[in-house]
Amino acid sequence: MQTASMDLISGSADPHFQPVALEKAYRLLNHGPTVLVSAAHAGERNVMAAAWACALDFTPPKVTVVLDKATRTRALVEASGRFALQLPTVPIAALTVELGTISALQQPDKLAQSGVQLFEAPGQQTPLVAGCAAWLECRLVPEPHNQHSYDLFIGEVTGAWADDRVFREGHWHFETAPQDLRTLHYVAGGHFYAIGEAIDVPVPKA
Repeated sequence: MQTASMDLISGSADPHFQPVALEKAYRLLNHGPTVLVSAAHAGERNVMAAAWACALDFTPPKVTVVLDKATRTRALVEASGRFALQLPTVPIAALTVELGTISALQQPDKLAQSGVQLFEAPGQQTPLVAGCAAWLECRLVPEPHNQHSYDLFIGEVTGAWADDRVFREGHWHFETAPQDLRTLHYVAGGHFYAIGEAIDVPVPKA
């Protein structure tokens, strides 16, 4: 169990942690970032990294994420029926690799060992990871066949937040935000890219 030795605060003291309208929540994942998946059940909390996550639907907003059967986080998701996705940033790239490499099944105190800081959004129960650019809290949409056969989990987004220095008014603003708020995009073997420059292309009128 990860409990007393881990930093858990109720609510976020960060003034940049601001709600995102649910109809815009899909945009938090549309650029294909690496995510951290967190879950909690019966006093136990865990976080893992995942590279395969994406938006699935607009209304209500839904997401998908692949969670391997060997992970402790998956068991907590299945037991609690809830999980959160969050978008790690450049300063916590090393932490992201640790959370994706070390299993709580072999190292139960991995969050404390890695110095993970968790908090809870007002009115929510799933722990969120500090230092990210955006967070999505989700209710599991049970799909036993997909989960067992493909490790594919679907969540309905019930709450969304972002750092308003980089996401506001329904849009990302990486080109004007601090460099340390750029999100991570995983390739392989601990190799990431940080999101790059913006390119605007006129959209033809229908």
